[in-house]
Amino acid sequence: MEDRVGDVLARRAALESGAGAGVALSVLLHAGAAAAVVYAALHQTAPQMANVLTINLTPITPAAPARPRLAPVIREPAPVVEKPKPAAAKPEPKTVPLSPFGKSPKKGSEVPAPAPPPPAPAAAPAPEIPIGGTGATIEGDFPYTIYVQTMNRLIGQHWARPEIKPGSSVTVSFTIDRDGGIRDVAVEKSSGSSFFDRAAQRAVLETSPLQPLPFGYNGTYLVVHLIFK
Repeated sequence: MEDRVGDVLARRAALESGAGAGVALSVLLHAGAAAAVVYAALHQTAPQMANVLTINLTPITPAAPARPRLAPVIREPAPVVEKPKPAAAKPEPKTVPLSPFGKSPKKGSEVPAPAPPPPAPAAAPAPEIPIGGTGATIEGDFPYTIYVQTMNRLIGQHWARPEIKPGSSVTVSFTIDRDGGIRDVAVEKSSGSSFFDRAAQRAVLETSPLQPLPFGYNGTYLVVHLIFK
């Protein structure tokens, strides 16, 4: 009896000693595993983040070819064809019976012959206004009589003789420049009437400018003494 109790106690002691060793071994294993995990965690390299660029490739649609520009078509308008106008028929002359006393075999006509146009009235001649009985007096050698006659005629168109006693006259002197301009108009010999003298001066001034002096005349101006009657 005591032996069996002793055996049981011995076995329990053995089991307890074995369980303690197992527990110690398990603790050591777990501690080593935990240490390995901590070591690996401390010495592990941090993961690097890679930059990712997303590119979407869109297919390129080829451009449509440009259409060639057509030249504008110019259409000429159709020519207008004028219809020929029908020629007017000439009226046939109507004949009338001749007088029974006539012996001519020709036929008469009702259309009378057109009357000739009246002659144009003849232009009335310009009135001659007396300016200087024998003409103007020219200083120096001036053989151009046509120029003097033209000068007298042009001044005469502006000369209106006042109504004063007959036989009155005034002598007016003036200078004609090369281009025909008139200057230095003055009364050289008065008629005794200031109204008559001013009318003669006005006729000379209103005629300016005259025609240029003749090309063959060598002087630069011409002095004239003109008598108004």
